[in-house]
Amino acid sequence: MALNSRIIGCGSYLPEKIVTNADLSKTVDTTDEWITERTGIKQRHFAAEGQLTSDLAYEAATRALKSAGIDPSEVDLIVVGTTTPDDTFPATSVKIQGRLGIKHGAAFDIQAVCSGFVYALSVVDSMLRTGQARTALVIGAETMSRILDWQDRGTCVLFGDGAGAVVLRAEEAAPINPRGIISTHIHSDGSYKDLLYCNGGPSSTGNAGVIKMMGREVFKHAVTNLADVVVEALAANSLDAADIDWLVPHQANQRIIESTIKKLGMDREKVVMTIANHANTSAASIPLALDAAVSDGRIKEGDLILMEAMGGGLTWGAAIARW
Repeated sequence: MALNSRIIGCGSYLPEKIVTNADLSKTVDTTDEWITERTGIKQRHFAAEGQLTSDLAYEAATRALKSAGIDPSEVDLIVVGTTTPDDTFPATSVKIQGRLGIKHGAAFDIQAVCSGFVYALSVVDSMLRTGQARTALVIGAETMSRILDWQDRGTCVLFGDGAGAVVLRAEEAAPINPRGIISTHIHSDGSYKDLLYCNGGPSSTGNAGVIKMMGREVFKHAVTNLADVVVEALAANSLDAADIDWLVPHQANQRIIESTIKKLGMDREKVVMTIANHANTSAASIPLALDAAVSDGRIKEGDLILMEAMGGGLTWGAAIARW
């Protein structure tokens, strides 16, 4: 019996604290106009003091479980994509497993920065298809505000905090137009690791460090790599861009998104964009955007969804799913 992994629920969580561009301009040498023109960002959410990545992830997970209509005890796999874990160890996913009262199955984190959610989907999809688990929570969660250099206006204005989650369940694949994950495609190229990185770590400096980015180079690679991986995903499934109902991209920069869809010849009306309100939430951005579009009714049952992301490493990937 062939199995596929179907998304049966989604949820998200944003911290209460909202920081606008005008708020940032009071402490950073920047303006609302400067940020908006270059990024499309108008505001972002920041975690409160003492509020951890696992707290955000737990809230998103419980909402996803409620959306799926299942009890936490049915979950036998939790994978969290994050670059801002609570601790060096244990994994943030294990903390969520404990808070949900789950004592069976497995839980682990994936570190692929902004591509973390797509990477996690790829791993979980493989595990569900091969019978290693039946029901999984896939979470993207970040507190990017904790690793920002407030003296670097080129990066500190770009990021926000948040979490998004989906519940996937293994089920017998329908012969025609099966719902769920259709295919995933992930890549990395470590020769570009110095274009976007965080200059800390327990083995090197003993602290978390702050984000460093060569913005123009990252932009160039993002547009090329994202367009290429989208073409790869479409070709693998004998699809055209016109077949996609919704593109749910990583919300890094509005200009990157618009340049990518222009290069692909995609309809801008089919693109879910939340960057103005969320900023770049790294691994959380795709599930946050996905939940926003599901909640407001844009994404409907049977819709074909394309998700894509690129992050430090460099890492990048895409996933196609039928809702």
